[in-house]
Amino acid sequence: MVDSVPKGLLIGGQWIATSGAVPVENPATGGTLAEVADATPEQGIQALDAAVAAGPAWAATDPRERGEVLRRAFEMLHARADDFALLMTLEMGKPLAEARGEVTYGAEFFRWFSEEAVRIAGRYSVAPSGGTRLLTMKQPVGPVYAITPWNFPLAMGTRKIGPALAAGCTVVVKPAAQTPLTTLALAKVLQEAGVPDGVVNVITTSHSGAVSQPIIAHPRLRKLTFTGSTEVGRTLIREAAERVLKVSMELGGNAPFLVFDDADLDRAVAGAMLAKMRNIGEACTAANRFIVHESVADEFGKRLAERMGALTVGSGIDDGVDVGPLVDSAAVAKVSELVTDAVDAGARVLTGNRVIDGPGHFYAPTVLHDVPPTARMFAEEIFGPVAPITTFATDDEAIALANNTEFGLVSYAFTKDLTRAITVAERLESGMVGLNQGIVSNPAAPFGGIKSSGLGREGGPEGIEEYLETKYVGLAL
Repeated sequence: MVDSVPKGLLIGGQWIATSGAVPVENPATGGTLAEVADATPEQGIQALDAAVAAGPAWAATDPRERGEVLRRAFEMLHARADDFALLMTLEMGKPLAEARGEVTYGAEFFRWFSEEAVRIAGRYSVAPSGGTRLLTMKQPVGPVYAITPWNFPLAMGTRKIGPALAAGCTVVVKPAAQTPLTTLALAKVLQEAGVPDGVVNVITTSHSGAVSQPIIAHPRLRKLTFTGSTEVGRTLIREAAERVLKVSMELGGNAPFLVFDDADLDRAVAGAMLAKMRNIGEACTAANRFIVHESVADEFGKRLAERMGALTVGSGIDDGVDVGPLVDSAAVAKVSELVTDAVDAGARVLTGNRVIDGPGHFYAPTVLHDVPPTARMFAEEIFGPVAPITTFATDDEAIALANNTEFGLVSYAFTKDLTRAITVAERLESGMVGLNQGIVSNPAAPFGGIKSSGLGREGGPEGIEEYLETKYVGLAL
């Protein structure tokens, strides 16, 4: 599969080689999988030029045809699911079963937005004073620069490319340097599905800031979309402000996972495994803080530790592996550092707490109990297979602990009480809430956060609005 993936830049429908190269590491072995093109700032502008040139014709393409292109790409992804799953596992580390799940999830954005393409609508009304008709229309915002992360290399691409193409926008995509192969393979699928030259362009680079800055500063760019850390997001927002660009930002998270005294513990533990261990814990939606009622905390911790401790760690391509490697050595060092800080602050280790020796970047699934809220991992994203538990006595205390963060992407809450569930959902400061479930992501739902977790929404009927402008026409009769 790796050999069949294009390794060049995709600009204006042509695959272009470069003098430099970006090595792509297999995190399970530490070895190099492949080398891809290393774009210069000048080539980044060339990609934007291609997107600008292709823009008018693509915007004028019938909505049904734009939708059909996305539908064909959806079907191709399903037909090649095993190939894409293997590619993601090799360059990112997640086990094959989970990678196949990402193919299903990621492809669904193409199907969803293929259907939304024909539902872009304006409105017509009579002005309150009479005599004038008010006409509003939706039009594509224009060329888009999409920066995608390494942890969901397929889904984060389809979640941005899908609505952009459905709306009539052209795009330049810059994937993360750790996982460019999946995006390059996706671009090849889009070409085969009938996307015209220049509508989708891909630039890979080891100099993200140097390549991105002139694109963002260019007067012809009209939209910036980014998924990644809040720190980088803030920098990009500052750069975009100079041009007053339309931006959407899906940034960091610090998800609380609340377990109330009346919760179904079997369901809560199952939900915790999904919320914590999806993508090896390397997800902005991963449960980062387990806030558990003091009457059930010991039992919850015991059950969770049993489940986490029984997971098999290894290369994601091997049968029976539940937990793959972290993306790189820096990720392992960060997780280890946060766990050490919590233990030094008084946390009890129920399972794990060790770096796994050998080639690759592995950390044992870990459960910590009695983690003080002052521990660093209660303020920082862990991005690894570590579940820290702290306790609460009252609902007000639980809500206060949950909201005590600059982030507000997603929260989880487990309770059998409907009134409590609705009240808690209303009081939690996050853009999404999972009630009695450990996964909230769905292409048909608006994904996004509040506070320092971002701006805008991806997915759902709201997702395409991020790529549209509203024009008002006053018509005198």
